[in-house]
Amino acid sequence: MKRILVTGANGQLGTAVVRMLSQDGHYEVRAFNRQELDITDAEQVMRKVVDTKPDWILHCAAYTDVEQAEGDGLNANWIINRDGSANISKAAHEVRAKLIYISTDYVFDGKKTTPYTPEDETNPLNEYGKAKLAGEQEILKYSPDAYIIRTSWVFGEHGHNFVYTMLRLADKTNEIKGVADQYGRPTYAPDLSLFMKHVIDTMPDEGIYHFSNDGEASWYEFAKEILKERDVKVMPVGSDEFPQQAERPSYSVMSLDKVKGTGFAVPTWKDALERFKNQVYKKVR
Repeated sequence: MKRILVTGANGQLGTAVVRMLSQDGHYEVRAFNRQELDITDAEQVMRKVVDTKPDWILHCAAYTDVEQAEGDGLNANWIINRDGSANISKAAHEVRAKLIYISTDYVFDGKKTTPYTPEDETNPLNEYGKAKLAGEQEILKYSPDAYIIRTSWVFGEHGHNFVYTMLRLADKTNEIKGVADQYGRPTYAPDLSLFMKHVIDTMPDEGIYHFSNDGEASWYEFAKEILKERDVKVMPVGSDEFPQQAERPSYSVMSLDKVKGTGFAVPTWKDALERFKNQVYKKVR
């Protein structure tokens, strides 16, 4: 039985990962939330990991407030995403645990017009992307055989996400604006969890992978699909109508070829969205 340690276990992805692995009798899951494991405390991380002796560490903990990372959250963003990842990687190396680190499409600047491959040059535009890229580098410095999975536009049952926001807005107004000049790929947290399990079970070549659901979309197109059964008008607008502190890439679609090359079948984001809505729609009514 493989022993799996999960950081950020009460987050959007961590919750999905823990639920999925716990339902499978082949894994012993040790799940730690922020209160139980402060990844910025190097001594605590080393002690917990050495005591647990995991075969795998799934590093889902992260600072994810992209806007706050430009201001009040700047230090926390770097301490958690870079330094915390270094602490996890050092501890994984100490006990010879395999490591999966979750990163982001925001390591790219969006200047391409075709999907980004894992080999493409990085050039993050905002502090969040810079810190997550630094986290990748720290992971590989101490655990060079780690798996780095970059993902994007994550939504799931737990926590805050774009789908919940759109559904709640639709209860308050009959007109919603959607940004039509930023393109990416939505990702359903349970599907990302399944790919992480696939990595554990099959152990493909280590390195960087890009995972999201298949198919491209703008935020406007994503919103329209979310609200297609609601009596709401979704209007396309430019990103300049939503001024933000953090600059976002206009195109952050990532290639799924490497993931598909491992034998994993990637569902489309529209299929994933339907499964999500069928499962949790009652929560937002």
